[in-house]
Amino acid sequence: MTKKELGQIIKERRRTQAISQRVLADYTGLSVVTLSQIEGGKANPSFDTLNEILHYLNLEIKLELRQ
Repeated sequence: MTKKELGQIIKERRRTQAISQRVLADYTGLSVVTLSQIEGGKANPSFDTLNEILHYLNLEIKLELRQ
């Protein structure tokens, strides 16, 4: 999954739940600008930041190890 695809999922979920960027940014401690960059696929959030965003949006990360 690319940063752009991940950002689109975050943006769509946030909008579906009628959550503003300001509310999500405040919860995660990010600026609205940084959150916008993440949603636009232009920023590379840390795992902890991504986990906070996904937790608030009731999404989860699933890792698959390939051999």
